[in-house]
Amino acid sequence: MTFLLLIAAAFGAGLMNSVAGGGTFLTFPALVFAGVPSVMANATSTVAVFPGALASAWAYRKDFPQLEGLRTRTILLVSLAGGVAGAILLIVTPEHTFNTLVPWLLLAATLLFTAGKRLTPLLRRHLHIGPAALCIIQFLIALYGGYFGGAMGIMMLALFGLFGLTDINSMNALKTLLAGLLNAVAVVCFIIADQVAWTPALIMLISAVAGGYTGAHVARKMNPNHVRAVIIVIGFAMTAIFFARS
Repeated sequence: MTFLLLIAAAFGAGLMNSVAGGGTFLTFPALVFAGVPSVMANATSTVAVFPGALASAWAYRKDFPQLEGLRTRTILLVSLAGGVAGAILLIVTPEHTFNTLVPWLLLAATLLFTAGKRLTPLLRRHLHIGPAALCIIQFLIALYGGYFGGAMGIMMLALFGLFGLTDINSMNALKTLLAGLLNAVAVVCFIIADQVAWTPALIMLISAVAGGYTGAHVARKMNPNHVRAVIIVIGFAMTAIFFARS
């Protein structure tokens, strides 16, 4: 039964991440419910979902945008640096401290995800950022991604909108690539620190890849509002459960 829970959660996370984000709302709670300590569960969740993001990025490979005034290599390096910093921060966070933070992180991620669709156009009407600001903010998002990552995709989409990108497929392509790469370097840190529960990680990894690749191909046919509504309900439910547990 536990294996079925992990497989279903990982497939759903891969699908969600490629369409709208929010996969952490499934994988992290599933690992905690399976008995994995919270810091290790968060690290293992990252291991499980990052290949799915890369699979989605490969499926989106024809949609990658050109960033005006900025080399793609630069934003990749910024994301990698942020991912490493976030992973190290998680590793040095005491278990009891992280347990206290988890409900609040889930709540913040859920609220951000809920407001993201309306917040992004509002910000876009009043703000426009250049390449330097894009890199600075992306580093902070990547740091958060390496540490926890809930609603990280929404943050990136909002950031790309402020930079002037408008095509959602191009934005999703860049988002999935950066998320996959920053999580990949975070994974290296977690492995070195021995913070990965390998049996659940491998089970979920395969399922998340299948979900991510499937999601990238069906995203254009799905109603994103329906997907977002499901993710929001899951996010608030998981938040309530973790507040009750704490």
